[in-house]
Amino acid sequence: MAATGLHVLSAVGLRIGEKHKLSVGVVALPRVSSSVRAFSSEQRSAKSFRDYLEAAREFIRPEENSPSRWFSPLESKARCDRAPLLLFLPGIDGNGLGLMRQHHKLGQMFDIWCLHIPPSNRTAFPDLVRMVETTVKSESQRSPGKPIYLVGESLGACIALAVAACNPHFDLLLILSNPATSFGNSSLQHLPPLLKLLPHQLDLAFPSVLSLIPGGPLKRMIAHWVRGLPENETAANIYQDLVTASTFTSILADTFGRETLLWKLKLLDSASLFANAHLHLVQAQTLILSSGNDHILPSTCEGKRLRKKLPKCEVRSFKDNGHCLFLEDGIDLVSIIKATSFYRRGRHQDYISDFIPPTFSEFNKCYGVNRLLEVIMGPVFLSTTVDGKVVRGLGGIPSEGPVLLVGNHMLLASDKISLPGQFVHERNINLRPLVHPMMFRRMRDGLLPDVSGYDTLRMMGSVPISATHLHNLLSAKSHILLFPGGIREALHRKGEDYKLMWPEKPEFVRAAAKFGAKIVPFCGVGEDDFLKVIVDYNDQIKVPIVREVLKRVTAEGPEVRGSVEGEEGNQDFHMPGVIPKCPGRYYYYFGKEIETGEEELRDREKAKEVYAEVKKEIERCIEFVKQRREEDPYRPLLPRLHYHLKHGLLTPVPTFPF
Repeated sequence: MAATGLHVLSAVGLRIGEKHKLSVGVVALPRVSSSVRAFSSEQRSAKSFRDYLEAAREFIRPEENSPSRWFSPLESKARCDRAPLLLFLPGIDGNGLGLMRQHHKLGQMFDIWCLHIPPSNRTAFPDLVRMVETTVKSESQRSPGKPIYLVGESLGACIALAVAACNPHFDLLLILSNPATSFGNSSLQHLPPLLKLLPHQLDLAFPSVLSLIPGGPLKRMIAHWVRGLPENETAANIYQDLVTASTFTSILADTFGRETLLWKLKLLDSASLFANAHLHLVQAQTLILSSGNDHILPSTCEGKRLRKKLPKCEVRSFKDNGHCLFLEDGIDLVSIIKATSFYRRGRHQDYISDFIPPTFSEFNKCYGVNRLLEVIMGPVFLSTTVDGKVVRGLGGIPSEGPVLLVGNHMLLASDKISLPGQFVHERNINLRPLVHPMMFRRMRDGLLPDVSGYDTLRMMGSVPISATHLHNLLSAKSHILLFPGGIREALHRKGEDYKLMWPEKPEFVRAAAKFGAKIVPFCGVGEDDFLKVIVDYNDQIKVPIVREVLKRVTAEGPEVRGSVEGEEGNQDFHMPGVIPKCPGRYYYYFGKEIETGEEELRDREKAKEVYAEVKKEIERCIEFVKQRREEDPYRPLLPRLHYHLKHGLLTPVPTFPF
């Protein structure tokens, strides 16, 4: 390789894992050192589309029929313990740099290998599949017990599906961006006859068209005009975008000459036919990322089709993004993986050890959308110190875990809007809510909301409720949020505001006692200031058709408390009919902590006493807040808004004396 190529590759930050014995026929690029300074995770991940173009230019090799090969980004060297292997399989561009803007953050979680297929390479689709298979087999033997991620875009997605179909016994996880399995329904299939008719002088025509795809330089040029930047800044940005667009077109022309493009289209056709013919054999857990503004492939429809074809498949849609999803602004693959609970380092998902807390920017993105709701709710947080003093804020919450925060569920589980964010903002404590498993999976498709609606809760650390998960969270010394009333309280009937509907067995007390955890009872009050239930479950089941629908809806979600009899075990899904009220205010009051230990673990009667004590303390907190909020001059919304106008949105609004 030329010295210039080495220099640019060094700046790009590429590393070949010398310790890895790659399969026969796979040539490793030489190891180069990195000259990039160490920045924080958020700073170093901010690579631009132009950085990608500069790197891609160096990857266009003039050699005839250069072999395909793996390379590994230097930025991935600071990975976590037991990091799984991630194999990136590129689209028809083949350069393997499609994850370049994601390398730094992904490198903290994965050992990244990227497949490079030079433009002159004419390897058939079955041979590409065998090459990836060989790597999967060798790495599975080298690191048994660890999964292997196959991240493929377009053509690479077909390769990933083919490998998974032919190797169902390997532990694979697939992340597929705009899969080319839809090639047969795209306009691309009509290009080969047209290209053969065009004169050679028009070889640049197709690359020029591709350069205008949504998400490319043209999109950014238009955005500068829409944003109305100052004239000098607009001119500078547009000039840079024109240079970028010109570079993009030049690279496409070098990558997709007539003969190369005809070969790539033929490769796409065979890849699509093979992958579609073997979809029924794919058993791997799959995440499909579909772009709604993909003008090359019908990706939105394809995502829906594959969701029905693949048994362990979830889809996330990005309606404003184009075909090259991973290169677009605002797309963070690490955040997507976290929000979909798609990260694991062993054979099975461990919601405790595999959890990676959100970064500052991820936290802001999650709770930025709730900021208006926070202003309307005006939540007040009160806590109790060890000496029994009530203070504003969360200062009374123990800093060291394990801590089990046990409270009542408000209507529609609206308490989950404020609590996790407030703990992060005020105490830098990552609260781990135990939630219904229906937020993570479905037994079958139907009328329940898609699980993507709960991505924010999963990003912030929610865990499906179970005895095992509670045990593991306590063992990890976590701060755990538990609502023993479950959805029976969250979807309560008329006249049941603030009524505790708990099972009889004090199991969470005994679990806490095993680890000497502190139990902090708390209450949430305020739902009756916002909503009024006018049609409840009892009203709905009186209508035969509605009763049958509710049975089917309940069967879609995993069962919780199936062995519990009576009202506390009745966890039927339904949506209460509610009407809004003039907004009041939400209050959260954390009572005094309760110590647990060996006595509660050994003596069931003692555990029942503590259970009753927790329940009684929550009821006391509810009554305290309901009485004292009558003295709060800022309980109505308008006085709070007036206070914010005078003092700013970030200034806490006063409340009742305590």
